[in-house]
Amino acid sequence: MNLYDDDLRKFEVDGAAPLPAANNQGYVENDGARIWFSTYGSGPAVILLHGGLGHSGNWGYQVPALIANGYRAVLIDSRGHGRSTRDPQPFSYELMASDVLTVMDALHLEKAALVGWSDGACTALVLAAQAPSRVAGVFFFACNMDPSGVRPFEASPTLDRCFSRHTKDYAQLSATPERFKDFVEAVTLMQRTQPNYSAEDLAQISVPVVVAQSEHDEFIKREHAEYLTQAIPAAEFIVLNNVSHFAPLQRPEQFNTAMLKFAAKVLPR
Repeated sequence: MNLYDDDLRKFEVDGAAPLPAANNQGYVENDGARIWFSTYGSGPAVILLHGGLGHSGNWGYQVPALIANGYRAVLIDSRGHGRSTRDPQPFSYELMASDVLTVMDALHLEKAALVGWSDGACTALVLAAQAPSRVAGVFFFACNMDPSGVRPFEASPTLDRCFSRHTKDYAQLSATPERFKDFVEAVTLMQRTQPNYSAEDLAQISVPVVVAQSEHDEFIKREHAEYLTQAIPAAEFIVLNNVSHFAPLQRPEQFNTAMLKFAAKVLPR
């Protein structure tokens, strides 16, 4: 592949690589929302949870790598994102974790590995805390578990390009394309106030966790990622060099190598 899109110029224009044909796709109903999912390939299940304001199509470079290595990739549009709907209740990571569990039940997945990116990483770790018997492990990329882990916001052309792509995708995919501003405000409120896991909460997480921190992450402090690694008993810390918060898009081969190494450790073959 050897694709570099460090400044997200390609992503802004074209999005990620197109997803392959799905084996299965549909919706599940959970707590006031219709949650869209799709599956690809066969083998042990790896659930990919995208970041805030994005959608499952952002994993276009990861799904083929999982299929080629013998995994079943499962994509879920978080509630209110992509093709999934939402009701008036506020966003929360706990609510989105319950959506993931509902999809797992619908697909008869007893256990799966979770790969989370940004908000998806929070959702994955919350689910691991709530239902450890259902989670083989968590690849936790580019997120915080309490507000102290967030860097002060600094605008940049790369962030502008990402937001531009999210705007276009929401208009195309959402059942409520006219409500993008409300959607952004609601997601931003969640991100600003959640999650609020203490060190004691983190110490109760019993599944294997890889805390992956990008060298140039625009949003998450490296020291917070290191703290998470120390606070979670079965955690490993890795650094993805020369990339930022958007590593799965910027340098997919590098991200995929780390993701597949994690999957091989936590999923029996």
